[in-house]
Amino acid sequence: MNFPTLDAFVAIPETLIIVMLLWLALILAGLYESVRHRAILKRIPVRIHVNGTRGKTSVTRLIAAGLRNGGKRVCAKTTGSAAALTDPQGIEFPIYRISGANILEQMRMLKRMSALNPEIVVIECMALQPQYQSLSELRMVRSTHGVITNARADHLEVMGPGERDVALALAGSTPVKGTLFTAEQDFIDVFEYTSKERRSQLQQVSQEEVAAIDEQTLSRFCYSEHAENVALALKICEQLGVDREAALEGMINLAPEAGAMRILHVNYFERQIVFINAFAANDPESTGRIWEQMREKHGKDRRQILLINCRADRPHRSQQMAEAAAQWAPADKYILMGTGTLLFVRAAVKYGLDPDRLLVMEGAPMVDITESILEQSGKNALVVGVCNIHGGGEDVARFFQNRALKEEDL
Repeated sequence: MNFPTLDAFVAIPETLIIVMLLWLALILAGLYESVRHRAILKRIPVRIHVNGTRGKTSVTRLIAAGLRNGGKRVCAKTTGSAAALTDPQGIEFPIYRISGANILEQMRMLKRMSALNPEIVVIECMALQPQYQSLSELRMVRSTHGVITNARADHLEVMGPGERDVALALAGSTPVKGTLFTAEQDFIDVFEYTSKERRSQLQQVSQEEVAAIDEQTLSRFCYSEHAENVALALKICEQLGVDREAALEGMINLAPEAGAMRILHVNYFERQIVFINAFAANDPESTGRIWEQMREKHGKDRRQILLINCRADRPHRSQQMAEAAAQWAPADKYILMGTGTLLFVRAAVKYGLDPDRLLVMEGAPMVDITESILEQSGKNALVVGVCNIHGGGEDVARFFQNRALKEEDL
């Protein structure tokens, strides 16, 4: 065998040697980071990774609150309307991002939480791309308990084109040799398959368990919460050894997050307005259910206004919402704000909404938007804000929050 001589190595260009050394350094750094992260995870006995289309933030917070009230030392990290880290005492600290959201944030947060010596961490999945959802689970969180709240038609431009594709994408966060919890009913076969493939146990919340969270129980929350979310969180808490009543008490005492749904009663210069902050509802199924429920509960003898906050970077969401809105009970006025409203208008008219009922306020100052809402409300109105909390939704909600006479529990 002929081995390369010293002259052969000398003949290698200097730049190539530098590149090879840099690659070697990167490989060694990656190996070191991987070993260090594995060591961090070993210091956290129970890791709960929460994914799903709707309710991720709520379920993350509910699980943490229930476990904490049951005597567990818990840290949590949410990425919803306002990203936050919650310490074992239940104190929330906002997460400031210098250069936007990045899934590598999960590793940094796990390192920070491990320093607080928790028994359990509950971490909300922040990945959208299917491959990143799987990567986040298999390489970053490596959960002992996975949670998939539901699989609905949202972010179809990333996880679509259909709802089943969304379920397949979400299934990437199924743990290996762990337990997967879900309240999903329609695509349970997807999660049965991935649980079997990754040798995990599947725990589905039954419709009977959801029905057990009755209106009396939900009325004890100081904000609107969904029975499916509470039932799912309770099932996980019970699995981890916390008494049901203790867990439920902790959840009920939990302060609402920024995107929680609110009903506000406003008396503003002789205008009687019921404002529903449902901007965090951004899939057609959830939004349609809220619209119909609020119309039935608060819409009688009131002018009914649907305030839709669009985002140009969520074009599929606007188109889906427009198609669905054409099937719902009609509003007296549809006020469009935010960006990319033309996509909603085109789809809405195509599917049968009366164009005379559409009021487009893209690019309008917030004061003009709120004044237009008041003008359209007349003396007595129901106003439901939906589609996106970011990009103006928070400002409208704040306007009504600061003028509300009272806030009603749903």
